[in-house]
Amino acid sequence: MRAGRAHRLLAGVLAAGALALSVSGCAQSVDPIERLGRKAAHKVEKKVEQRRVSKAVARRWGLHAPLRPAPKPPPRGAVKGAGPGLPPVVDRVPTKDKVVFLTFDDGAERDPRFIDMVRDLRLPVSMFLTDSVAGPGYSHFGELRSVGATVQNHTLDHPYLPGLSYDGQRWEICGQQDKLKQRFGVRPRLFRPPYGNYNANTLRAAADCGVSAVVLWRASMQINDLRYAAGHRLHPGDIVLAHFRGPGELQGASLTEMTARMLRRIQAQGFTVARLEDYL
Repeated sequence: MRAGRAHRLLAGVLAAGALALSVSGCAQSVDPIERLGRKAAHKVEKKVEQRRVSKAVARRWGLHAPLRPAPKPPPRGAVKGAGPGLPPVVDRVPTKDKVVFLTFDDGAERDPRFIDMVRDLRLPVSMFLTDSVAGPGYSHFGELRSVGATVQNHTLDHPYLPGLSYDGQRWEICGQQDKLKQRFGVRPRLFRPPYGNYNANTLRAAADCGVSAVVLWRASMQINDLRYAAGHRLHPGDIVLAHFRGPGELQGASLTEMTARMLRRIQAQGFTVARLEDYL
């Protein structure tokens, strides 16, 4: 009887919380799986990292063998800021370990199988989301977070930031910080400027919005640049931009298939994939 009353009480509290959220004026409903706070997201990442990937699972996703586990990351602080009070601008992480970092931009592609791939391969990926692109599919990225991916800032509307005033840039960056915090319960630490373009106002605005690092890229493995990607030699600490704009650019390849091709190239060069947030 006591357990039954406790369950009814808990259900009442949850229902009251849901009612409060529905009348609070939020423009979008938030799926509980999206609203993983910092501690919960960290627990998910640890659980994902602790699972071992079998050869059979790796082959299922087009790999000859599982990705090697990434080595223990060094203490943070090796990357220096761009100036007093400004975040660092990084296109690679200073390390001798044969690791690279896989990042995806915008949020246009929402391949359901990619969620399974990230979970099964324990693949540490960072998703830099633009609200005007990813907004209709934030629930998809909530599911990705639940299997170990991270969500970071790529502005509200994907503008050319140097063409905006400081206030305009601050609105773009802080606005997306607020959107992602509201949606997922965690304020992003990393920011990628659209097209990789920035100026002094960008860095000031990013600092004022709580960004700890501005992330560019060293290696490009874009769908529409496959020949360059195939011949590119990776280096320790490279941040890889895995840009995907639609299945028509590579004979109908999906995001999952594109990622499998990238992972095979990464493995062929003797590298593995590490989590960018562990190093910055």
